Amino acid sequence: MKTLIIAEKPDMGRNIAAAIEPKAKNYRSYLEGEQYIITWAIGHLIGLAEPDAYDVKYKKWNINDLPIIPDPFKLVPNARTIDQLKVIGELAKRSDLLVNSCDAGREGQHIFSLIQRHLKLEHPVKRLWISDLTPETIRKGFQELKDGAEYENLTKAAKARSEADWLIGMNGSRAFTTKHNVLLSVGRVQTPVLALIYDRQKTIEAFSSLKFFEVEGHFTQNEMTYKGMWQGDRLTDGEKAEALAAKVKGKPGRIDSYEVKETKEYPNKLYDLTLLQREANGKYAFSAKKTLDIAQALYEKHKVISYPRTNSNYVTEQNIPEMHKTLSALQGTAYDEWVKGANRNLVHKGNKFICNPSKVEDHHAILPTYRKATGLSADEGKLYDLIVRRFLSQFYPAAEYKVHTVMTDVEDEKFKTTVKELLSLGWKVIYADQKKDKTKSSKGKNKDDEEDEEIEVNEPFAIAPVDEVICSDAIVKEKDTQPPKHYTEGTLLRAMESAGKQIEDEELRDAMKDSGLGTPATRAATIERLKNVGYIEMQGKKIAITQKGRTAIELIRGAGIELLTSPEMTGQWERRLNEISRGTASDGQFMENVKRFACMIVDKVRVQSRASKTSFEGETPSVNTGAKGRSGGGTSRKSSDKPAAPRKRKPANEEESANSGPKIIGNCPRPGCGGMIFMGKKGYGCSHYKEGCKFVIWKENHGRTLTDTQVKALIEKGRTGKLKLASEDGTPLEGKLVLNNMDTGQLTVES
Repeated sequence: MKTLIIAEKPDMGRNIAAAIEPKAKNYRSYLEGEQYIITWAIGHLIGLAEPDAYDVKYKKWNINDLPIIPDPFKLVPNARTIDQLKVIGELAKRSDLLVNSCDAGREGQHIFSLIQRHLKLEHPVKRLWISDLTPETIRKGFQELKDGAEYENLTKAAKARSEADWLIGMNGSRAFTTKHNVLLSVGRVQTPVLALIYDRQKTIEAFSSLKFFEVEGHFTQNEMTYKGMWQGDRLTDGEKAEALAAKVKGKPGRIDSYEVKETKEYPNKLYDLTLLQREANGKYAFSAKKTLDIAQALYEKHKVISYPRTNSNYVTEQNIPEMHKTLSALQGTAYDEWVKGANRNLVHKGNKFICNPSKVEDHHAILPTYRKATGLSADEGKLYDLIVRRFLSQFYPAAEYKVHTVMTDVEDEKFKTTVKELLSLGWKVIYADQKKDKTKSSKGKNKDDEEDEEIEVNEPFAIAPVDEVICSDAIVKEKDTQPPKHYTEGTLLRAMESAGKQIEDEELRDAMKDSGLGTPATRAATIERLKNVGYIEMQGKKIAITQKGRTAIELIRGAGIELLTSPEMTGQWERRLNEISRGTASDGQFMENVKRFACMIVDKVRVQSRASKTSFEGETPSVNTGAKGRSGGGTSRKSSDKPAAPRKRKPANEEESANSGPKIIGNCPRPGCGGMIFMGKKGYGCSHYKEGCKFVIWKENHGRTLTDTQVKALIEKGRTGKLKLASEDGTPLEGKLVLNNMDTGQLTVES
């Protein structure tokens, strides 16, 4: 009898075989050597059964048949991958030991457990728990296999999470959908995330802009010139601001106080998945899903980074030698210059900014491996570069600055100057070739307050405290208070991760620090889910909530189920799930509480008044108008159950018939769709929108208005020629527009 190894995906299985059974014969769906048979799960082979598996009456959605509380839950194979499941069952008959080699985390544990339960496998089990797929790590992992029983509590937590999500999602979605006769999706994580977007939008719409004025003084002392901001209550009267400027202009002054202190800026933390997704979204406009997919390819296919689905920014003591080995492996690559300048003594077990085992649970921070990166696509190269630079920065000292704070008094009016003088670049030398990031506002500072303008300089700065100063000029600046910014995927990920900050309960906040809303592995899928059900849509990088999304939140809160829209509930769930995985809480008690909550949802919705059909329909306001206060002006796609039709447009010139229909551009590129792409008022959509096709290319894209010819090139060839474009912040750039997603029409830029 042989040992059967079950990996999560084919690539992982082949990597394992290459490391421990290099002569294994390939049978397409498995590999077999002298000692091991290696096969794989292809993700989820098995899932929880739909309601009609328990009773045929559940095929029809009826609120009177709710709640649905299975006991026990039934498992069903995925019809598309059932052949692979049968292969695993047959291979198990020839084995006397199983090795669970699925991803080392709660979800990987769940995938293996479902296979084990459905196939009724009684074999003893060992667990492979590794963080990268290099041959050395795999071989070491097999030398240190754990007993499967050690992960029994993690299996219980995974099972409880899955069944609890089913109970809330299935009962909540069916209850709201049947009551209001519109397909409404409800979920433990997706609903509070949608509520975050809803609340931000309401704050923006309720915002009333306030005009205010700042007075900037220009000062000269000997050969030195500098600027300072007037210190006092906010000026809302323009005439008073002008009078103040006139009062000090051309007048002598004195230095009221002058402080100099040296500061250090240490390298940023190593990446966890959410931080990587946030920065890739900000820098390259990658969606959370795209970043996760690329990171997974760098891990599984190229084996150049460690396991990406981690929530830790730290490493353990065992990783320190690996980091030094990787640094050596980067010699002779594009990073050679920075490797030569690295100080190996800075990365050691005592450096708690890097090595902190207490903050590493399942997996350490994302690290490059010592394998050479070859054959990467352009986007893979961009993400790999982010990870390598962050890694290399840990081997460099802090950036050092002198911060000069000057208070200048002119005619009893005080002006504050803050100058940040660079002494040593330190780790920032690794980013010196990139465009300087926007200065981050100070922690805790209200952005509507007058902000002290901090000036960063490379040359020496000094003031003589006793010498006279002349106010050579004084300028009045007119400003407006600004509403909060619309979420991007990057800022939404941050809000999901730090949702615990909104919670008063200390214990809940700690649980939220670990997982927030969702987990690193599921946050991208949650955002995609909100798009797919029509609750949000992307307008450039910004997220806009649709009318359907607004109404969904209002109905849930109106039914008296505010807890379902609150991060507090997710905090309670995650806290309990963490306790279950540690063996300090009962999964049975947890599930009883979830069942009661599912019943409560149904009871509340049952007595709710039905919403009108029109309350789900309407235009999604544009978030790109740049208007102050309300975001009105301009509209986007219509919000309803289906993507909006490409609307007929009025003739652009007299040669077009007044009754002309929308112009056909070509065939829809979405696989299996068969529809035609029409030109609508704001974009190019598919004629099969009623059948669910969500393909649309917006006319206004990356800083230019697309022509029919360019859109035709995109849908037929997948890319345009080189164009003059603009980034999200308006920076001019040149590159080709590339059709990145054939399902949605999302475009990216290829330089």
